[in-house]
Amino acid sequence: MNDATATTRVAVIGGGVVGTAVLHALAHRGVDAVLIEACDELALAASGTNSGILHTGFDSTAGELETALILRAAELRPAVLAALDVPVLPVGARLQPRAEGDDAVIAALAENAERNGVDVEIRTTDGALLVPGESVTDPVAFSSALAASAVAAGGSVLLDSAVIGIDRRTDGLRVVLRGGRTIDAEVVVNAAGLHADDIAAMVGDTSFEIFPRKGEFFVFELPGASRLDQILLPVPTKRTKGVLVFPTVDGRVIAGPTACDLVDKGDWSVRSEAAAEILPKAIAQFAELEGLEPVFSYAGLRPAGRGSNYVIGSSSAEPRLINVAAIRSTGLTASLGIADHVAGLLPALGVEPGEPRPTVEAGAPRTATPWWQRTAGRLAARA
Repeated sequence: MNDATATTRVAVIGGGVVGTAVLHALAHRGVDAVLIEACDELALAASGTNSGILHTGFDSTAGELETALILRAAELRPAVLAALDVPVLPVGARLQPRAEGDDAVIAALAENAERNGVDVEIRTTDGALLVPGESVTDPVAFSSALAASAVAAGGSVLLDSAVIGIDRRTDGLRVVLRGGRTIDAEVVVNAAGLHADDIAAMVGDTSFEIFPRKGEFFVFELPGASRLDQILLPVPTKRTKGVLVFPTVDGRVIAGPTACDLVDKGDWSVRSEAAAEILPKAIAQFAELEGLEPVFSYAGLRPAGRGSNYVIGSSSAEPRLINVAAIRSTGLTASLGIADHVAGLLPALGVEPGEPRPTVEAGAPRTATPWWQRTAGRLAARA
């Protein structure tokens, strides 16, 4: 795709885990597709600054689209992960009751898990809720592996290609890139994360707004033979799942996140007060953190919708633009389900995907830098 104007059937805007999953799904269904990413690497924003936890959906509200796509992703993920060289820790999770009323919340979560078909257990000795299906991965490696597999299956990736406009054509949409290049596509998928509302506005769609919800994390090195072999989840509130403590695929332990609603989509800083908000809660769950100094900290910006969640479907202003927006903290978990859902929307727009083919094996690029450090460092350099 070196010409000034290129042609494809589907253009996917956004190189995070959702965009790469969509490209992967389309390429493995024989659809000519190209992914367009503004940065010079994939997964440098929300996808590279989250927890890396693959949730089961045990606590997701039954009947919602988000829940359906989380559960669908859980069906698709084993075969995809088996073909891709992506590290995964199948450690499971535990919610420990610590305050009055927690037992009732845990009982309700167990009932919700049963409705969603997710295996959980309430331990009789202490009332803890055990969720064996929860796991941890490297979200950058996952995104990169999906993209590499998609390219091996016939898809294309354009990096350092910011979208500055979308023009209507009789047979589709023209995506205008910084520097003057254009891509003509029958359908455009808007998976631009924090900037999905900016992309939608290019076709006159102002039906949703994205704002950044900052989540700050602290990374620890445990001394000696100490280790954490489970994800420790707090009993959630209506607003947030609270502060988690969890192992990483590279042997560290991370505590977080916070949940701070912002306006600035470029504020990736860790606030000075974040440690006081996170560490006491983290130590209450995992006493081994007492007295340890974090070796690193980072912040992620979740692309939250104002009064909306999982905005997925054709734009009311331009049906050939499929918005995949307001995908908050479950984007990593649900990405394969989201991609499968998007593929199912294409026939109504004249693009007929074929039957899914087995995932093409293609190793993702690896670096010696842990994913959480690599992403935060790049963002700091860009600030």
